[in-house]
Amino acid sequence: MQALPLPILSFVLSAAACVMIWRLEVGSALARGLFTAVFALIAATTLLTGLRFGYGVESFAPVQRVVPLFIGPLIYLGFLAYTRPPAQMRRPIVLHLSIWAIVAVLPQVIPSVRVGYDAAIAVSYLVAAIGILQIWRRGADALALAPLELTRGLRVWMLVAASMLAVMLVFDAAIAVSFATGQREEALTLISAGSVVSALGLLAAIISFSNRRTPEAAISPPPAAPTATVPDEARQLEHRTKELLVDTRLFLDTDLTLDRLAKRLHVPARALSEAINQTQNMNVSQYVNSFRLTHAAQLLATTDLTVTQVTEHSGFLTRSNFYREFERVFAMSPTAYRKAKKS
Repeated sequence: MQALPLPILSFVLSAAACVMIWRLEVGSALARGLFTAVFALIAATTLLTGLRFGYGVESFAPVQRVVPLFIGPLIYLGFLAYTRPPAQMRRPIVLHLSIWAIVAVLPQVIPSVRVGYDAAIAVSYLVAAIGILQIWRRGADALALAPLELTRGLRVWMLVAASMLAVMLVFDAAIAVSFATGQREEALTLISAGSVVSALGLLAAIISFSNRRTPEAAISPPPAAPTATVPDEARQLEHRTKELLVDTRLFLDTDLTLDRLAKRLHVPARALSEAINQTQNMNVSQYVNSFRLTHAAQLLATTDLTVTQVTEHSGFLTRSNFYREFERVFAMSPTAYRKAKKS
């Protein structure tokens, strides 16, 4: 017996991730709560797994079997929280959690179906991964309640989460097969490896997201769609949006979201997204970031503010993000740009 089973180490990592996500600004209190619950469940699962297979504690085996059923759905709901107001999240939360609660309780009522636990967990991972990818396919503007500065980071995180769910599905299937064929030692090895891979993978995603908070690429606007194909309503809405951003300097707000911007214009978020896409061939996040970069370039050319101060005064969250996006657009660093303009 190991003195400290790997699942226990995974528990420590998951608990640390739980604290990190709770303290991390992810742009949505509901999403933060759901993601925190995910890591709390992962921590509980790994702890109970370590106690059961590392120390022979079987008292919590029933709980250890059912907790994983809720991990996938909570991850999916966390991302879904960026697409609709909290009031509209009540129904999907109740629906998804109720379904899996029934699945968790059913084997206690009908013991003969208990053998289907592993299959149910695999299905929960698969359904959640598919749901996350469906949100991802809708594009950055689908995350209407996420700060525009965070949309790209969130979309990267979605792909990481879907990939990790797929990895967890494979590990769980392999573990189930090992137990079914009587290969207990192989199953225990897979449990240890799988728990560490899952915790490290998700923890790495949180660290990466918190450090980068990567904004949507603010590339130079590509040629706009032919005028004849752009509805007048779209051109007018884009013009109103530009006026609002310029007159109010709303683009300097790091917490600006598509939903908030649409409300200021008194139009549906979808209509605003379509108008920007049709007239500028870019999403709203890219559109807003183009104003931020233009403002930053002006500050660099006309003031003596430090690059860090320019970053803070231009709506960017971190200096590294500002450097990366500025160099992508202007093909030089902010410092080089300033020297070129003042020479």
